[in-house]
Amino acid sequence: MPSRVLRILIATLCLGLLGASASGLLYKPTALEGVQQSGVLRVVTVAGPATLSHTSDGPTGLEYDLARAFADYLGVELDMLVASSKADVYHALATGSADLAAAGLSPSEARNRHFRFTESYLSVEQHVIYRFGQRRPETVADLAAMDSADLQIAAYGSQIERLQHLRGDYPELSWNEVASPGTEELLYRVWNREAELTVVDSIDLQLTQHFYPELRIAFTLEGARDLVWAFRNGRDDTLYRASGHFFEQMRNSGRLAQIEERYLGHLGQFDYVGARVFLRHITERLPEYREVFKEAAARTGVDWRLLAAIGYQESHWNPRAVSPTGVRGIMMLTLPTAREMGIEDRLDPVQSIDGGARYFASLRQRIPERIEEPVRTWLALAAYNVGMGHLEDARRLTEIRGGDPDTWKDIKDSLPLLSQREWYEQTRFGYARGQEPVTYVAQIRTYYDLLTRITDPEPGTTLVTVGRPYEPEARRRALNLAGLLQSTL
Repeated sequence: MPSRVLRILIATLCLGLLGASASGLLYKPTALEGVQQSGVLRVVTVAGPATLSHTSDGPTGLEYDLARAFADYLGVELDMLVASSKADVYHALATGSADLAAAGLSPSEARNRHFRFTESYLSVEQHVIYRFGQRRPETVADLAAMDSADLQIAAYGSQIERLQHLRGDYPELSWNEVASPGTEELLYRVWNREAELTVVDSIDLQLTQHFYPELRIAFTLEGARDLVWAFRNGRDDTLYRASGHFFEQMRNSGRLAQIEERYLGHLGQFDYVGARVFLRHITERLPEYREVFKEAAARTGVDWRLLAAIGYQESHWNPRAVSPTGVRGIMMLTLPTAREMGIEDRLDPVQSIDGGARYFASLRQRIPERIEEPVRTWLALAAYNVGMGHLEDARRLTEIRGGDPDTWKDIKDSLPLLSQREWYEQTRFGYARGQEPVTYVAQIRTYYDLLTRITDPEPGTTLVTVGRPYEPEARRRALNLAGLLQSTL
């Protein structure tokens, strides 16, 4: 081959290789590919009862669970970044410090220009909150007649958008925007008489009201608010579209409803008197039995606070409690159960707590292994109340009715049917007061939630932070004022 031809071939080959190399260097992965290649999904949020909280068992919260599920869906690890305010959330998203924002957000015309929002995964109401005994506005007109300092609102929150809209009809309506408090900080200020009023989402009030029993709903602003996730706006919508597929799968599989059930399913009508009595008994009765609950927990592997919650639901921690049906003691054991557990004196608090703990642990062990926590625990609680036989009857009825017998959300709809002839005649164990275990489980979940938060106040976050670090001290201060953070706890 002539040398000139050879040189041309070599030059052509080199140019081809350089071109291929250059094209590889110029290729930019999509947002979705970037997350998958890095192996990490960065989600920015704000700390709060409905978003992200920390307990001794690790992070928890509705937004956290959804973000965790999305990371699993993508096959990557989750990195939760905690911002100190909604403004910092959007800043983190806009600057690329986070891949998405999950912080109880809502779309607006202004934000739609800069961010892309998912479809709603939950709708909430917005309540005007006051403290019982203080001045109560009943309408927006009443709000407009008050001084701006009386109504404190978190800056950059969705509540401001609602109030700005209302100002069109009520020009005198004004409020005080507070720089960066969380929802619970605002509720604490109203509870502690540092502010007269605030506006919060219904979900945040539900999750915190038991800590501040004197707080009341003055009235509810018209129109529901949709909760959504936010992504950066731009040509690359691959991660955004992946989130749409994720939420569709979550809805179709029932997983989204299960997560909502986990955090909201036990929150019924607020009981002011019951909450105050419970908080008082935490200081007056629980210290005497705390170590007994802890020892029983160490033997059985059941959280001592869950055992204490069961004991409170059963007897209000009264060791001499006796029911008309013959159950007795702190854990209200039946005579057959006491014999099965080897308990000689049901009125002895140490024996009662030990027997109740071992009995509950045995019930939880009998729940099918495929059922994951926390549903296993809720089913075991129902069995503690109504019996394993009736629980299995309810699970079978759930299946007959086309529900999922492995989810508490569907089972709790079937349990009340055990008191209706047309249904209990189809079961093995017959009639039962099926509404009782539904209420029983809801009450214990509430007591357990309160005990967990009281005995494990949230520390300053240890996660990566965006903006100023969030240090939720509202609940700790409130509990100190109520005399609840005693050395015994």
